[in-house]
Amino acid sequence: QVQLVESGGGLVQAGGSLRLSCATSVSIFSINAMGWYRQAPGKQRELVARIRSGGSTNYADSVKGRFTISRDAATNTVYLQMNSLKPEDTAAYYCKAERYGYTSWGQGTQVTVSS
Repeated sequence: QVQLVESGGGLVQAGGSLRLSCATSVSIFSINAMGWYRQAPGKQRELVARIRSGGSTNYADSVKGRFTISRDAATNTVYLQMNSLKPEDTAAYYCKAERYGYTSWGQGTQVTVSS
């Protein structure tokens, strides 16, 4: 199992930026894929962005051009840079790791965007 610790959430005005961090307990390169998901009240958890071990990425259409997923092998951390935030981005954001057929989730971090 991979231990994941998220940080960086908070309250921001519409149009602002936040950067989320997800620190992993193992080498980033031993993880097949890492992703950021979000869940708003009353809604299903949805994929926001994902990065594979080879470096390829994919994004939800709603965040393309505004959010960027990246990783730092030196610190075994995955980031989600969120720009031009909108009220509809308000949700709990979760980090997920897929490794050797197992899935691990972080505890989540709240992002609230005020209009």
